Amino acid sequence: MEFIDISQIQTDNKYLRLDTNVDMLKKSIETVGIIHPLSLNDQNQLIAGGRRYTALKELGITQVPFIRIDKSEKEQELISIDENLVRRDLNKLEMEEALSRGKELYEEIYPSAKKVEEEDLTKPEDNEIQTDLPNEQRSFIDITAEKTGLSKKVIKSAIDREEKASDRVKEMRKLGDINATVTNEIIKLPKDTQEHVADLIKGKSAKEVKELVTKVNSEGLQQAVNEFVNAPNLPKEYKSLKTLLQRTNKVLAKILIEEMTSEHDDIHYILDQISTLRLSLDQLLVLASGNNEKMDSQTVSDEDYSQAVEDGLKDFGSNRNEESMQEQTDF
Repeated sequence: MEFIDISQIQTDNKYLRLDTNVDMLKKSIETVGIIHPLSLNDQNQLIAGGRRYTALKELGITQVPFIRIDKSEKEQELISIDENLVRRDLNKLEMEEALSRGKELYEEIYPSAKKVEEEDLTKPEDNEIQTDLPNEQRSFIDITAEKTGLSKKVIKSAIDREEKASDRVKEMRKLGDINATVTNEIIKLPKDTQEHVADLIKGKSAKEVKELVTKVNSEGLQQAVNEFVNAPNLPKEYKSLKTLLQRTNKVLAKILIEEMTSEHDDIHYILDQISTLRLSLDQLLVLASGNNEKMDSQTVSDEDYSQAVEDGLKDFGSNRNEESMQEQTDF
């Protein structure tokens, strides 16, 4: 192992993380020393070990251990990206950019490797990590999944968002106007079309954006935009209520299916709240039907209530099956 004066190390590497908290790392270095040396190229540029470099500098250690990296520029960049991905303290957009660039470099450096586009992740066998293949033949997402613990679907979705999203869509993600799930839908459109509809999808749900994309593909851009703009808008209170009702029905269905009971003191409070909720829901039904007459707690018949419970149980089973098949595609 070689040593170098820390003042001679060049840190002009965009992948280095020099501004993160290294207090714990400093304590580790003080206790056991440097286990992994810094990685430098032949010009003393730091390729990997940004947090270690920061910790050593803050500790006032001048002579630091390093290993020399004798690789091409593209290989050096891939090493820097690889360290960032394995450490995983990047934000979502930084992670997506690193994955996309890493894929590009990896496929250039290893031309015999399986291309990401060739991965058919609809097949269960393709989702398995192919450790039996030589590394130079494995795809970038296969190698990365093994190193990071992320699933191949998550990695592929992240790369797609970076490569297929238009500039305006990326800007909206940075501003927090849209999330990854919405982005997964809008990138199904060409980039120029995304630019036309980007401002329309702010604050919309993934389901609404999916419907817009479907209409654009079937009816054309102008017709789809006209229908989307003129469609009645669901008030945010109703959107919140919809989400709460879906969750509540799932929980209630589970309680009823498993015939859960409890002697906890909070049960009385919960039952009181359910009674209040039933009254409010009855009044909401009147409001929705345009009838302003006041309803009492018996407005909904026992037969109708039983049917609602039965429907809730069916929905719970159906939704649970769907959720078990769906994989989270955001970090």
